[in-house]
Amino acid sequence: MSWMKIKRQGMLFLMIMAMDILLFGGLFFIVRDREETVRTVDQPKAKAMIPKQVALTFDDGPHADFTPMLLDGLKERGVKVTFFLMGENIEGKEEIVKRMEAEGHLIGSHSYKHQQMTKLQEGTVLDSIEKNSELIASITGKYPLYLRPPYGDWNDTLENDVNMTTVFWTVDSLDWKYQNTAKTVRKILQDTDDGDIILMHDIFKTSVDAALEVIDTLEKEGYTFVTVDELLID
Repeated sequence: MSWMKIKRQGMLFLMIMAMDILLFGGLFFIVRDREETVRTVDQPKAKAMIPKQVALTFDDGPHADFTPMLLDGLKERGVKVTFFLMGENIEGKEEIVKRMEAEGHLIGSHSYKHQQMTKLQEGTVLDSIEKNSELIASITGKYPLYLRPPYGDWNDTLENDVNMTTVFWTVDSLDWKYQNTAKTVRKILQDTDDGDIILMHDIFKTSVDAALEVIDTLEKEGYTFVTVDELLID
């Protein structure tokens, strides 16, 4: 075999090798890029952290001394709550109601008097609720949309005839019974979970102190406080 023939065969071999390397390298990068794409697509998205939510609610107010004390503490903490106002306790405390509205709290109705609704004539119940709604609207400019019946005493007939959303509770603080800050705090903390509606009353100083302590404690545990409309919508 001549030297020139050997040289030509060697050059041909090198050219084939070079083409193989280029082809293999291209396939390698295509496969690698495809794997990277698959890994990127398959990566699970980080779930948004949804804070635990609870709603503090206060019945029977407003109280001339304790409700402003509560409002001061709520404002300092940037917390909004829901007040279910009793009509017969509003007279002379209109400025407190205006403050509730101005500071972003939700105002609901607790009827005009603290009576068991199912033990009254239906017309009497409707009149009491309407009277309270008119009173609240005359102060705030808004008719309340939410109603908490006194004692939670209610039935399907009243539910159908009253054009308001009834709101009950899932945690009863028993603050009216204890009238003791430590016992009230302990009861709430042991019973409360995400999504709960907590029943309290802003007519006792012990309840106000307990509510503010509960807020401070639950916020450290990752809870946020909302009004009942926010909780019910969610």
